[in-house]
Amino acid sequence: MPRTAAILLAAGSSTRMAGAVADKILAPLAGRPVFAHSAAAFAASGVADFFVVVYRDQRQMLTLSAHTPTPCVLVKGGAERQDSVAAALAALPPDIAYVFIHDCARPLVSPEQLVALHKIVVREHAVVLAHRVTDTIKKHRPDARLRTLERERLWAMETPQVFSRDLLDRAYSRVAKKKLRITDDAQAVEALDHPIALLENTSPNPKLTTPGDLAYLEFLIARTSAPAQFLG
Repeated sequence: MPRTAAILLAAGSSTRMAGAVADKILAPLAGRPVFAHSAAAFAASGVADFFVVVYRDQRQMLTLSAHTPTPCVLVKGGAERQDSVAAALAALPPDIAYVFIHDCARPLVSPEQLVALHKIVVREHAVVLAHRVTDTIKKHRPDARLRTLERERLWAMETPQVFSRDLLDRAYSRVAKKKLRITDDAQAVEALDHPIALLENTSPNPKLTTPGDLAYLEFLIARTSAPAQFLG
C-alpha cells in the first residue's frame, strides 16, 4: 500500500505580525495554538501515516511536539521556505509515495478537504487547494500602463499542495540545481511542465499574516462546526 507523508511548515519568521505575537504559529486561536488546528485536521483525516514538522527554534519545537500526530520527525527550518521544504523532503522515509505540504499558518483546512486532495493526487500526481480570484487584477507595466488580466483564468493558491514523491523530488532537485527562488511548491513543479490539478475551495482558508487576521480567524471558527480534535 503506497504510504503518504505530510510536511507541516511552522518555521516562518512572523515578521508581518509587527510584534503582536512573538510566533504566529504558537498564537492562541480558539483555545489552542494555531499549529494545533492543522495538526488536528490531518490526524482526523487519516490521509498521512508519517509527519515531518518543520520548526523555527528550540522554544517552538518544544510546544509543537505536544501537538504533532505520530509518527513524526521534527526538522529545523531553513532561511527560506524552499529550504525548509527541501530539508523536510530529505527526512522522509524512502517508501513514501505521496507528500502533502501544508503551511500551518492556514489553520482552517478541513479533514474532508484533505481526503479529497489525497484521492486526486493518487490519480493526477499533483493537486493544489485553491480558490477563484474575484477581484479585477491588473498588471502594472514598466511604462506605467495597466493591463487587465483575464479573471476567469486566475486562481489564488492555498495549501495543502500535494504531489507524488518522485515528482516533488525531481522538482526540488531542479530548483537547487538552477538556484531558483520559488514562493510555493506548485511553482517548482510548474518548471517541469507537469500538469497540476486544482481542488476548488469554496470555504475561507486564510493565511495568518497580520495581527488583524487573528480576529478574522476566530470569527470564522466560531461560525463553523467545532474543529477536529486530536488527542496526543
